[in-house]
Amino acid sequence: MKDNMKRTVLTMAGVLVVIVVLFVNAIDSEQEPGKEVGDIATDFNLKNIDGNMISLKSDENAKGHILVFTCNTCPYAKMYEQRVIDLDKKYRKKGFSVIAINPNDVQKQPGDSFDEMKIRYKDKGFTFPYLRDDTQEIAAAYGATKTPHVYILNKESSGSFRIEYIGAIDDSPREALDVQERYVEAAVDALLKGEKPKIKGKRAIGCTIKWRDS
Repeated sequence: MKDNMKRTVLTMAGVLVVIVVLFVNAIDSEQEPGKEVGDIATDFNLKNIDGNMISLKSDENAKGHILVFTCNTCPYAKMYEQRVIDLDKKYRKKGFSVIAINPNDVQKQPGDSFDEMKIRYKDKGFTFPYLRDDTQEIAAAYGATKTPHVYILNKESSGSFRIEYIGAIDDSPREALDVQERYVEAAVDALLKGEKPKIKGKRAIGCTIKWRDS
């Protein structure tokens, strides 16, 4: 009798583990349905803080882009602001410029409104376009989940852009001085040499994008 009870308990526990794993996987698949490394990047036409509309093809001379989903309010995004500026300064002249996109729902994060973005842009001295994804369609299309969340795009002969890296900027979100691995820099450096990045993705670490309630 005791053996039967033990087997029943173990069976129920096993079923519960399977259900939990399936549930977690289902959540992950719903949260990250977007692009993968090797996919063609989705183009967009989003409003910059200066009122102009920006797309991937706005700069005809671009060799690629460092596309960053970010925002005004996330502590992680703030910690990376200077590093993103430095990336733009280093690689814009080499053909890989930064494009930043703020996808947060302003009803949940009023500090991410277009007017607040203008203030942030000026105060921090951003050197790159800072675009507003009001509909959140672009963030969803890429599968971005965090701020910051980076996609490195490499321009092909057809004029389209292929995704070559997805994820974190480096391995130390909290302190720039502690950085040991600079994932974005390594990926862009490889592409500039005509090579593929050795590291194609690292889990993005930051605040969850504030999605609209469906």
